[in-house]
Amino acid sequence: MDNHPVSANLLGLFFHVDGKQLQEQYKNHLSDFHDWDQKHHAENWTLFPQNISEHLSIDETSFSNGDLYTIVSSKSAKGRKGTILATIKGTKAEDIIRVLERIPSRSRNKVREVTMDMAPNMAKAIRRCFRNSRRVIDRFHVQKLAYDAVQELRIKYRWEVLDEESRAIAEARKRGNPYEPELLSNGDSIKQLLARSRHLLFKHSSRWTESQKHRAELLFLRFPKLKKAYDIGIALGDIFNKCKDKTLAFTKLGLWHNQVENSGILSFESVARSIAAHHPEILHYFDNRSTNASAESFNAKLKAFRSVSRGVRDTTFFLYRVMKLYA
Repeated sequence: MDNHPVSANLLGLFFHVDGKQLQEQYKNHLSDFHDWDQKHHAENWTLFPQNISEHLSIDETSFSNGDLYTIVSSKSAKGRKGTILATIKGTKAEDIIRVLERIPSRSRNKVREVTMDMAPNMAKAIRRCFRNSRRVIDRFHVQKLAYDAVQELRIKYRWEVLDEESRAIAEARKRGNPYEPELLSNGDSIKQLLARSRHLLFKHSSRWTESQKHRAELLFLRFPKLKKAYDIGIALGDIFNKCKDKTLAFTKLGLWHNQVENSGILSFESVARSIAAHHPEILHYFDNRSTNASAESFNAKLKAFRSVSRGVRDTTFFLYRVMKLYA
């Protein structure tokens, strides 16, 4: 039961015994849960100093009821046993630092790189605990800011179209006429065009289907500013995909900032300011092209484990089982 994320209920069905009773037996008699040396503080933190490596990731996840935990993981373990370095309840920098400083400084000073998102609390904890490490902001978090800016503009236009449609319906009723929305050449109304364009705006135009190409053509013809926003978002992704070194990326990002300033799109100006504030950590990506994908993948494993366990009723026991698998 420790080696695979299989719930006691599923095992119970297989062996024709009561799943709940089987889990209780495992928890209280078959496992060493009650002798676990971290049991009394596991709900607040766990720590496995032997799993430290030169390349780490730090991210947050939720186990139950929306409670956030910070997970510090080793990339060298590749999502298998030895992955978890620490779990800390909450995301406060002080709490993270307090736990990680339990690791001897000699071990912490061997860490060379930590990937992270743009959260300042994570940066503070890394700066304090891993003084010799390079902080690398995950490129996908940066790109997501750009995608969100594009979607924000799309949603703004959608609300405007919904308001116009409501006024047109009210006007038609006053006149005693049925309301007939304008239909485009692909059969979409303007409202549907904006709703159904959500996914294509996340994709590079080279990956659009024929129907998406047609829809994008209609969308950008009607909303040219949205085309400008889409192009800016794709241009940012191209910097990460095509630049081979930090110097070229620095130049390209400067040109991208100019493109944003000339666009007049407020949401992208906010993105540009955020990128400018984290310039060094973002550019560190181009040293080794490191991302936080391993942490995101590990979070997905934890969520899958939580799912097959049908939720988390006992956080300490859940963390014990996670420790058996990944620490």
